Formats: sequence, structure tokens, C-alpha cells
Amino acid sequence: MDKARWDELKRAAETRPTIASLFAGDEARAEGFSARFGDMLFDYSKTQLTDETLGLLMDMARDAGVETKRDAMFAGEVINETEGRAVLHTALRAPEGMKPEKLSDAEFGEVHTTLARMSDFASAVRDGSFKGQGGKITDVINIGIGGSDLGPAMGVLALAPYHDGPRTHFVSNIDGADIAEVMAALNPETTLVIVASKTFTTIETMTNAKTALDWMAAKVAEPAAQFAALSTSDERTAAFGIDASRVFGFEDWVGGRYSMWGPIGLSMMLAVGPDAFAEFLRGGHEMDRHFADADFRENLPVLLALVGLWHNQGCGHATRAVLPYDNRLSRLPAYLQQLEMESNGKSVAMDGAALEVASGPVVWGEPGTNGQHAFYQLIHQGTRTVPCEFMVAKEGHEPELAHHHALLVANCLAQSEALMVGRSLEEATAIMAEKGLTGAELKRQARHRVFSGNRPSTTLVYPKLTPYVLGQIIALYEHRVFVEGVMLGINSYDQWGVELGKELATALSPILAGEESDAGKDGSTRMLLGYLRG
Repeated sequence: MDKARWDELKRAAETRPTIASLFAGDEARAEGFSARFGDMLFDYSKTQLTDETLGLLMDMARDAGVETKRDAMFAGEVINETEGRAVLHTALRAPEGMKPEKLSDAEFGEVHTTLARMSDFASAVRDGSFKGQGGKITDVINIGIGGSDLGPAMGVLALAPYHDGPRTHFVSNIDGADIAEVMAALNPETTLVIVASKTFTTIETMTNAKTALDWMAAKVAEPAAQFAALSTSDERTAAFGIDASRVFGFEDWVGGRYSMWGPIGLSMMLAVGPDAFAEFLRGGHEMDRHFADADFRENLPVLLALVGLWHNQGCGHATRAVLPYDNRLSRLPAYLQQLEMESNGKSVAMDGAALEVASGPVVWGEPGTNGQHAFYQLIHQGTRTVPCEFMVAKEGHEPELAHHHALLVANCLAQSEALMVGRSLEEATAIMAEKGLTGAELKRQARHRVFSGNRPSTTLVYPKLTPYVLGQIIALYEHRVFVEGVMLGINSYDQWGVELGKELATALSPILAGEESDAGKDGSTRMLLGYLRG
């Protein structure tokens, strides 16, 4: 990492012009600060980026080796250096004949063999060839956590118009309320349970899986016969009672939060069918090719990353709001929280030195227009600037409700416009004067109606939320995280920060049960343990 270049970026941010002045000085700004890929449009003109600052960021990207490391990732070289692994989730969506250079024929062949097995199994469940012990499978429970839950849960909801398979439900939390509420509404005799855990040891997942097995056993003779596993541990899945024909594994070069393209996506495939899932993969692969081939100025993942770095590391905005004006993308902000914050929430550079600049931002959000009636107040008039990332489709899935979609789009565009232009004190004063206010009360009331404006946003417009477009969107954000990580000099593909809490939870369980002493624990933990045991 070149600290001097980051300091230069910060200095540029200190004298950044207003967004309104940039538009006033350039009638073609919207065209110059936007990019297209196919039918997808990314508009980043409502930011304070100039040609100079964007050029600086692109130079920083080249100096950091984004192009070289991008090519290394696609080739299958070991870029996850702390774990000694390649990063090849892109291989899960690569067509036959496009094998990554460093991946063996056997490994790449296994990717497509597994996909074919998934397709055969999904088809058998969907057409009734594979039955439950009470008849055709009507419901599927996916038990997983983190990447084994967030991706498929988000994807299944996003593709609801394409559902023509069994109803799909998701359980992730160790809180018994999660699985109890799902099981209470289902018939175990016609339910398929998918246990998603690479090692088949994840404590939350395996606890929930055992509870589901007991629930199934109360009604059917062979409960494990209605279970499938997404795991690499043949030994543990066999011990659980799951036949090898219903076990779908994946390699260690697929990280959990990047895994929905393979076996972890089985619940999606069951819901929408193998053909729609193939379109999802195709969309992701097409974004891969765009990322690999397009010039930086036209490269959507690169531009999305550079905008994010400008706002966070340059301007000092430590958070970003993801605001999909598409109700079926309501779980996308949560999915992107993990993707961004688990990947780039680091404080140590690749060489082991302390990071000299801020790392990844806090990512959050909700779908529009719901968020407008919740937290947009802070976005518009709060004391902190929150860069916003709007997303909206040109067309909805309900033609009979086209007037709803028109209003949705109008709200999306209006919010980004309002963030940029704001409302001056003079304008607010005039509005309140028309209402009959005068004197001190006029001034007081007008000030409450001032919007500072000059608050940045981007807008991603796509034609319609199809499986293909969903694949494009997810791959776009995956590659955005990659570019940001390379430029920050960190490893985006490990997650050591999640380990310590797991270790301590394992150690606390026998203490909480009264089987071991709490000696050595801090005073707060001892007090809490005492209260909970009492």
C-alpha cells in the first residue's frame, strides 16, 4: 500500500466541489460519470468525483495491481495467502470449456458433475420422483448460517416470481424460536431438510439439524432419508445417516460468503428449477467476463469500488446505505453486509503490518420505499453524510400493477435528487411565509425545513429482476469487494475475526451448565453467568 497516494486522495477530498456545481459546469456529466453493461446502467454522477480524482483512483488501482491480481484470481492462483488457497467461486459459474488455468481438469470436471447431480436431484424432488414418506415433497428447510444461509435465502426471495417448486424455508439462528416456528407450520412427512455446513461441524447448524431430525423421527420411519447435505465431510454426513447420493460437496477454494453459485444454492434450484438456476449462473459469468475485459472507465465492478473508496477512505464517510427499490431484494443489504464486512473488515495488511488507512465501511439498508419512513430522516438532515446506493428495475413483474412500479421508480429518483439538491434556507423561508408565518417563528420553522443537499448517491438500474440479472448483481458486488481489498492491501477471503467468539462460546457452555468453574473469567462475565444460572 502506498500511504502517500491515500494521503493525496484525502487532500483532494478536502477541496472537493459540490455535486451541484459539477453538474452546472458540465452538461454531459451524467453521461461521463455513468457506465453500462448490456442493459444495466450504473450512474455515479451524483457524487463529488471529478475527472482528476477518478483518474487518481484509477492510477491507485493500477499501482496496487488490481489487473494482475484479478487475472491471478481468475486463473486459480493462491491469492488467499493466509489460508494458502485459491479463490475460485467464479469457477462455479464458468461454462464447460472455460477452465481456470491453474485448476485441474478433474477439479473443473467435478464442478460440472456436481452441478449435474444437483440438477438431477432438484428435478426428481420437483417432479415427485423423489418423495417424502408421506408423498411428494411440498416444503424444503435449508439449515445453515452465514454464507450457507444469507445467499440462498436472499436469492430465493429475489426470484419469487419464478418459483414453481416446493416452498422453501430457512433456519439459521441457534435460538430455538427460529426452527420451532418453521417446523410448526410444516408436515415432516412431505418435508426435505437440507443441512448446509462444509465441515458438518458448525455448532448452530448441527444443533438445528439434530432438532429437525428428532422432529422428523416422530412422524416417519426413516428420518434421515428426507435429508440432504451440502458438505465436504463424507464421514460425518454418513454418520448422520444421509446417503452419499444426497451429499453435494465443494472445494476449499470456495469461501462461504461466495458459495451460493454451487451446492449452497440447492434450495434456490429446488425453488426455481435447474434452468432458471443456470440463468443465474450465466448472469454471474457474464459479469465475470465484463470485469476481466472492460476498461476501468467502463468497468462496473471497478467503478463501484472506486466510488466506495472515495467516499470511505477519501471523504471519511465510514458507512454506506444499500437501498434497493425492489421489495424482493429486501435481504440483499444483509447479504452485502456479510460480503463486505466479513471480507474487508480487517486491520492488518497482507504483509502482517497494521493497516494505515480505514478498512471496509459499515454496510446497511432496507428496501425503498419502507426506508423513507424510517431512517431517511437521518440520511437527509442528520449530521453525518451517508453515501447511498440506490437500485431499481425498469420493469416490475406485475404488469397489472404498473402504476405501483411507476410510483416506486419516481420515489427512487426523487430521493437521489433530493439528497443532491437539498433545500436552501431561502427556499424554506419562502415556503413557510406562504403559510402565513412571520418574524421569529418564520425563521425558526424555516430552519427545520432546510436540507443541506450535496449528499452523494449512486443508482444502479437494471431491466427486470430475473435470474440472469440477479447473477449479474451478485457478481458485481463480489468483484467490487475484491477491488477494494486489493487496493487496501488486505486479504478479502479469510475471516479470522469470527473465530474467537466461537472458541469462547464453546468454553462457556459447560460453565453455564454448572459443569465447570468460572474461575479466570472477567467480573462482568462471572456476574452474567451467575445471573443466568440462578
